[in-house]
Amino acid sequence: MAKLWQKTYDLNELIETFTVGEDYILDLALIPADCIASLAHAMMLNTIGILKDDELNSLKKTLINILKLHEKGDFPILKSDEDGHTAIENYLTKYCGDAGKKIHTGRSRNDQVIAALRLFSRDVLVHFKQACHSLIRSLTGFADKHKDVPMPGRTHMQIAMPSSVGLWAGAFAEELLDDLKLVNTAYQLNNMCPLGSAASYGVPLPLNRELVSDLLGFEKVQNNVLYVNNSRGKIESIILSGIDHTVLTLSKLAQDLILFSMPEFGYFSLPGELCSGSSIMPQKKNPDALELLRAKSASISSAVSQLKQILRSLPSGYNRDFQETKGPFLKGMYAGIACVKIMDLTIRELNVHREKLIKGFIPEIYATDAAFRLVKEGIPFRDAYRSAGMNPGLLDTFDPEKVIKEKSYTGTTGNLCLEKTREELDRKSVELKKEKDRIDRKWKHLVGFVPDLARGFLAGL
Repeated sequence: MAKLWQKTYDLNELIETFTVGEDYILDLALIPADCIASLAHAMMLNTIGILKDDELNSLKKTLINILKLHEKGDFPILKSDEDGHTAIENYLTKYCGDAGKKIHTGRSRNDQVIAALRLFSRDVLVHFKQACHSLIRSLTGFADKHKDVPMPGRTHMQIAMPSSVGLWAGAFAEELLDDLKLVNTAYQLNNMCPLGSAASYGVPLPLNRELVSDLLGFEKVQNNVLYVNNSRGKIESIILSGIDHTVLTLSKLAQDLILFSMPEFGYFSLPGELCSGSSIMPQKKNPDALELLRAKSASISSAVSQLKQILRSLPSGYNRDFQETKGPFLKGMYAGIACVKIMDLTIRELNVHREKLIKGFIPEIYATDAAFRLVKEGIPFRDAYRSAGMNPGLLDTFDPEKVIKEKSYTGTTGNLCLEKTREELDRKSVELKKEKDRIDRKWKHLVGFVPDLARGFLAGL
């Protein structure tokens, strides 16, 4: 089958292998999105007279068939195809004749791959946000259940002040909600239709970009056709950066869990089914998933950096360098969702050991509370500070459960205000459901059913 750019000569085998790279493998994840975008483009070409009605119907039927073949794993991409776009067009040409040869009218592989990435990314981000919402609910529920369980608070890794399991878990729930604001911004920037920009400079045809954008459910057309191609890789880096910040939060949470589940602490423990073992030490139950989560956080950060470094010195317009952004982008998104799901499972299965937590309340942990007792009696804070530090006997009269309830202003151990987190999460969940329903309606109108563009990509999670 011919390449989209086929000439009168065959490409050198070494050059072909080098330039194709991983595209023919990576593009398997983008086949559904590419088919959807191609159908919308074909419907637009029909309205401007490029495609006849019978040609459009043939293309639509065949594109839907490709979707179904892909779902069953029966639509391969060969290295000789170079990428998924060529595999699809060759299939359309084989079964639709001249209509298959016409479908690329008015577009380039440049705006075609951007459109597929945008649609795919939008679907993946919906899954990512759903996974984050589930994790935040798990953390909030965990915080509420254990809100009165004392937990030693630490600074510099040393005993600091009384805290609680509820405060600890609630902190991560709130942080993740803020992380999702970055993800939502990335979602909005991604939600622009690139089709019609072609190879950065448009084409001499009356393309209806607004129609294509509406058919695909984009929020708007990405206006400037040169900006479309200049934004390739940059939008992906912004998406991955939002995911990176989310997993950065999870990395700290993972480190806490690894540390506090050590026998020397024993605050928490993981059930056996969440731990792997050692090949030589029979007694070992290792928190391998949490350790890998820490490492994957670094890998995602590296992927963001990799994308930026590829883009940093490129001139405007399309450059083949963009191809190298696809691999780290797809792998980074996959790792991000996996990390969220692993942490959600961990929090739901985590065991809390109250007696071990209370045992961590050595007398020194009450020093600051002792100073503030004196402050309430009218003693200046600095004098109270010194007195508490020089009179350890003051520290023997505290009860950890009472101490954490005494702090009752907003956000403290005695007043976590978890309802604020729940209310914000409920709002975000409603907004996400509306957006998911809106996209589903677009797909059902376009192809007659609701394809999940990310299902195959996420099947291994």
